[in-house]
Amino acid sequence: MKPRDRILDAAMAVFRRHGFRRSSIEQAAEAAGLTRQALYHHFESKEALFRAVIERLHDGALAAEVAAADAAEKAGGSLADILIAGVTARLRQFIASFEGSPHIEELFSEHLLQARDLYQKYAELYAAHGAATIERVCRKQRLALAKGMTPQKLAQYLEMAISGAKSAHPAMQPADAFVDALTTMARMLIAGAVTASPKPSAKSATKKTVPKKPVRQKSGGRK
Repeated sequence: MKPRDRILDAAMAVFRRHGFRRSSIEQAAEAAGLTRQALYHHFESKEALFRAVIERLHDGALAAEVAAADAAEKAGGSLADILIAGVTARLRQFIASFEGSPHIEELFSEHLLQARDLYQKYAELYAAHGAATIERVCRKQRLALAKGMTPQKLAQYLEMAISGAKSAHPAMQPADAFVDALTTMARMLIAGAVTASPKPSAKSATKKTVPKKPVRQKSGGRK
C-alpha cells in the first residue's frame, strides 16, 4: 500500500472515532505508524488531511455510480432503473464510509465547511455523468424528453431530489429510509420527464417510394 493511502485509511479511522473537531494530526500519525513530522511531509494540516479523505470518498462514490449504472444498462433496465441504480450506489458508498460513527452528522457538516469546493466540483461531475447517461439511454431506448426538458436539466433535478431527501434525513440516516424516499422521488421525477418516442405509422412504414423511370430521349432522324 502506498504511504498516502495508508495515511488516508488511518485518518478515516481517526475521524470516524473522534469526529473532525476532536481529531488531531498526532492521532492520525500514530494510527498510520508515522511521526507527526513524517505525516506533515504529506499533509500540511488536519484540514488538508480531511479534505484528502473527502476527495477520495467522492472518487470512490463516483466510481461506484458509474459501475452500477453501467451494470443496470447492460441488464436492460429502464432509464429510471439505470439512474436510480447509479445514484443509490453512489450514496450508499458515501454512507458506508461513515456508518457506525457517533460523529456522522458532524463529519457531514464539516465536509461542507472544509471542502465546499470539492462538494461543488463533484456535484458537477455527478450531474455530467447523469446527463450523459440520460442522453445515451434515451437514444438507445427511443425515449423522448418532455417539452422544455433536456438531459442536463433532468440530471440537475435528480441532484435536487437528492438534496431534498437529505433535508428530511440528516446525514442520510437512517440509510434505508433515506434511499427509499429518494427512490420514490426519483421515479416520479423521471416518469414525468420522459415519454416514449412516437412510432412510425404502419402506413408510413410500409409505404415504398417507387423510383421514377428514366426518360429516354428520342434520337433525331437523319438529314
